[in-house]
Amino acid sequence: MSGTQPATRSATLFVNLPVSDLARSKAFFTALGFPFYGATDDMASVVISERTQVMLLAQPTFASYARAEVADPGKSTEVILVLGLDTPQEVDELADQALAAGATPVGEPLNDGMRYQRGFADPDGHQWSALCLVPPAS
Repeated sequence: MSGTQPATRSATLFVNLPVSDLARSKAFFTALGFPFYGATDDMASVVISERTQVMLLAQPTFASYARAEVADPGKSTEVILVLGLDTPQEVDELADQALAAGATPVGEPLNDGMRYQRGFADPDGHQWSALCLVPPAS
């Protein structure tokens, strides 16, 4: 054993949750004192900490990202784990490393001008995405 440590990586964690009523969910997290990074008609980003956010997604939007049936939160729990990175190049690097390590690709890369994203499933089948967001205009 060489005693050298592997390089470390710093990433932001985005936990995606399906919600049935986005306005109600936003009101709930606002009442808890959490700020929002941004919102659209079908999603809102709750800032949990400097490097952790919970993305509240309308159920149809959540389903469009999922590779399998969306779990009923009343019966089971399932999330899409998203690592926020600083550049599209880091997204590609992480996704390529995951695939090389035994992950399988999930969906096609997404580049819509607001985000660059690539998905993969780890060897146990848990769904992950590497994501680079473009900050919203002030």
